[in-house]
Amino acid sequence: MFQILLLAHGGLTTLGANGVSMAVVGPLVAYGVYQGVMGLSRRQRVAVFLAAALADLVTYVVTSLQLALAFPAVEGGIGAAFAKFATIFAITQVPLAVSEGLLTVLVWNWLQTYSRPELESLALLKEGA
Repeated sequence: MFQILLLAHGGLTTLGANGVSMAVVGPLVAYGVYQGVMGLSRRQRVAVFLAAALADLVTYVVTSLQLALAFPAVEGGIGAAFAKFATIFAITQVPLAVSEGLLTVLVWNWLQTYSRPELESLALLKEGA
C-alpha cells in the first residue's frame, strides 16, 4: 500500500502481481538461500547477504516474467519481451541488490550486537511461561 499510495509504484491493478513477486517469491528465495548457505558453511553473514541480495534479484526476474506475459514482443513473443525486461531490470537492480545485501548485513550485525540482552530475556520469558 505504501508503494501504491505514496510512491505511485504500480497501483491497485498491479497489487496481485506485486504481491506474488515481493511477498511470496522473494521471501521464499531468501529463506531457501539462507537455509542452504547455513547448511553448507554456517557463515551467517554470508547467508544473510546472499539471502537479501538474491531475493531482491529474483523478485525482479519474476516481475520481468510477469511483464513479458502481459506485454509479449511482436517479434519473439514472451521470450524476447522477457529478455528485454530482465536486461533493463538487471542494469538497475544488480547494484541495488548488492547494496541491499550489505545494508541487511549491517542491520543484522546491529541487531546481534545491541538486541542480544532483550532477545535473551524474551526467550527466557517464553520458556518460563
